Amino acid sequence: MSLADKVLAVNNDLPIRTAEPIHSGKVRSVYWLTPEDSARLVRERGYDVAADAPLAIMVISDRISAFDCIWHGEGGMAGVPGKGAALNAISNHWFRLFREQGLADSHILEIPHPLVWIVQKARPVMIEAIARQYITGSMWRSYAKGEREFCGIAIPDGLERDQKLPELLITPSTKGILEGIPGVPAVDDVNITRADIEANYAAFNFSTPDDIDRYETLLKEGFDVISDELAKLDQIFVDTKFEFGYVTDAAGEEKLIYMDEVGTPDSSRIWDGPAWREGKIVENSKEGFRQLLLNHFPDSDILLNKDRMEERKALARDNALPTEVLMAVSDTYVGIAERITGEKLVISDNPKAEIIAVLRDEFGLVD
Repeated sequence: MSLADKVLAVNNDLPIRTAEPIHSGKVRSVYWLTPEDSARLVRERGYDVAADAPLAIMVISDRISAFDCIWHGEGGMAGVPGKGAALNAISNHWFRLFREQGLADSHILEIPHPLVWIVQKARPVMIEAIARQYITGSMWRSYAKGEREFCGIAIPDGLERDQKLPELLITPSTKGILEGIPGVPAVDDVNITRADIEANYAAFNFSTPDDIDRYETLLKEGFDVISDELAKLDQIFVDTKFEFGYVTDAAGEEKLIYMDEVGTPDSSRIWDGPAWREGKIVENSKEGFRQLLLNHFPDSDILLNKDRMEERKALARDNALPTEVLMAVSDTYVGIAERITGEKLVISDNPKAEIIAVLRDEFGLVD
C-alpha cells in the first residue's frame, strides 16, 4: 500500500445518511444527520443533550492548508499521513482535561474513530478567540513597525522578537463577516477590542454581557492548562486560537462550551523549549510548514501578499511538493501528538473503509 493510500484527502463523499448538504471546510467535513437519526442516537447513546438536538458526524481529513491554499505532494499525495488523526487526538486530550478540571464541555459527544467526531449543533460565538504568550509572527511585524496597541491593549516599548509577553494577551478577531457593527469593518478576520464586544455582545452571539467574562476566563484557563502540560514536555505554548459556542443540555440549560479544535499544531504555535533557550526557534506546529513554503518558492511575496491571491492559488495547484516535505510535516504532527497524549498514534491503512464500517455497524448511519 502506498503512502498516498493512507491519506484521507477527500472526506465529503462518505455514504452517511444526511438531512442537509455536506459542509466541507479546509480540513473537516460536517454531515448533518436526519432528525430521526439524531433523536435515535441521543436516545440509544444517552447523550446529555436535548432530545431533539441536531447532531452531526464530523470527519477530519489529512489535507494541509497554509496561506489560504490547500497543498499537495508528489505521487498523488493529497495530504499529510497521520495529520488528521494527530489533530483529533490532541484536541480530544485537551478537551478531556478541560472537562476533568471543571472548565467547560466541548461540542464532541462521542469519538467512534480516530478521524471522526459525533458532535451536537452549537450556536457559535462569532469571535476567533486568540491568546498570545510570546511576541512573534504578525504581532511582532506590527510591533517592529512601531505599533504599540493591539485590540485596544497597550504594549510596552523595549520588547524583543520571540520574547515572552508581560502577561497573556487576548487579541480577538471576527469569525466570518459581521454586518452592521459600528467601527468593525464587514470583512472576515478583523481585529476587535473588548469594548467592541461589550457594546455589541448580541451581534457576536453572546447571550448575556456576563458571558464575555466567561469566555475570557475559559480562554485563559484553557490556555494555562495546555501551557502547563506542554511545559512538562519542555515545549512552549506560544499562541493559539480557541472558538466557543452555546449548546443546550438534556435539562434544557444553555451552556457556553469549547468548540472546533484546541491546542493543535494547526491552531497554535508550539516551540521546542531547549532550542528556544539557546536562541533558536524550532516549530512543533504548522508554522514550520509555512516557513518551509516561504523558503521553497523564489518569490515569497506571492504567499504573503493578499493582492496576489490568484498567483498563490496557481502556485499551490501547479506545484507538487517533494514527498520528504510532507513527511517532515507528518513527523512533526505525529511526534507532538504522541508526546502530548503519551500514546502511539494509529494511522489507518484504509481510513475511508474503516469509517464507513464503524458508522454502519455500530451507529446505523450508512444504508
